[in-house]
Amino acid sequence: MDSKALTKIQSVILASIIVVAAVCGGIAYVLLSSNGQISDAIKIGICADLDSVEGSAIWQGAVLAAEQVNAEGGVLGRDLEIVAEDDDSETPPFDIAVSTNAMNRLITVHKVDFIINGYATLVSQDIACQHKKILFCIMNTQDNLTQRVDEDYDTYKYFFRSGIPNGTSAIDGTVESLEVCREHTGFNKVALVRHEIAGPEAAFVADLEGHGFEVVYSANVPLETVDFSSYFAKAEAAGAEILYPLILGQAGVPFVKEYSERQSPMVMWGYVVMAAMNNFWELTEGKCEYVSTNGFPVVTGYPLTTKTISTREAYVERWNQAITNFAGTTFDTVRFILPDAIKRAGTTETEAVIAALEKTEVETSMARRFVFTSSHDIFVGEAGPNRPAEEYFLVCLFQWQDGVQVPVYPIEIMEEAGATYKYPPWRGPWSK
Repeated sequence: MDSKALTKIQSVILASIIVVAAVCGGIAYVLLSSNGQISDAIKIGICADLDSVEGSAIWQGAVLAAEQVNAEGGVLGRDLEIVAEDDDSETPPFDIAVSTNAMNRLITVHKVDFIINGYATLVSQDIACQHKKILFCIMNTQDNLTQRVDEDYDTYKYFFRSGIPNGTSAIDGTVESLEVCREHTGFNKVALVRHEIAGPEAAFVADLEGHGFEVVYSANVPLETVDFSSYFAKAEAAGAEILYPLILGQAGVPFVKEYSERQSPMVMWGYVVMAAMNNFWELTEGKCEYVSTNGFPVVTGYPLTTKTISTREAYVERWNQAITNFAGTTFDTVRFILPDAIKRAGTTETEAVIAALEKTEVETSMARRFVFTSSHDIFVGEAGPNRPAEEYFLVCLFQWQDGVQVPVYPIEIMEEAGATYKYPPWRGPWSK
């Protein structure tokens, strides 16, 4: 299958561009196999910023998955062992030498069999492929990572994206989700407020305008911004009816509070990364009410698959904290996707596992049927009589209502949940 534009899905993809490169490494974190037979274990290396929220979540997702697999007898009778190197990819000054050092240590010192890289760069992709190590990318959405697989399969066939789909798909999915917002509201005038490293703004604007939207305001916001009042004022003055944010990290709290406290006359429909977290209601003192943001069902608690809720509950029990999107996708990679491929291959031999991964069709906490494209990207498909889009990798939009997140996109999932879209109680274009 070829890569498809994201259909029926609002991807959280662009949020993965939280980081730019990688820095600082050295300390390894290890989960020993339960029987102590380290030499016989299947080693999975984690390359991520282990001191960051997402990096530590990636490690925790992998550890939990390995523990569950090992408790069931392992894979082909062998336990999984998790080894991690800190690449500081979310910590300034983003020194690429640190991430390359972390990758090389996993391969040459720890001698891992497989690698999961939080923010996989072209450089880390090159390192893994040169060593013929299968590499799973969790956070980075750059199109050229999987384009390389298409263009030079023999060199880059070792790379798979299992976290979130590519950036082009994200733009297409975002436009489709906004069309659903337009169906809900009848609104057409859009304001974009995005962190400045969040991706291809010009292409996004052109796509929106090509689908009949009027982009009345667009702003790229520095990452260090904590006061968003001027951006809201300009968007409101431009007559925006829909505010589409792409706000990363801790800035989500003051951004959403500003929206609520000023009673901004726009509906918020987009991606505030932190807003998908279960504790966001408490962090904002309930001021996230009526905010619609991207979210994974495993994070918000919507029972998309038979594994969604059990994964979510197991993570909370193991780590005493709510699961994040990247913890969930890492868990799925180690718990379902990789073991399924190894079992079907009957070996951990690289070429055989690659062939098995290319034929993957397995239920995970994130997808009723997880499938890779021919370019080793995440298949999200096109809806059809025998292939409904909601069967594949799915990221929804959820609206905060009375302290709970309810799905408002895709329509099929909203209807499945019996949810409705709600407006804020203050005056806005919905009051007319």
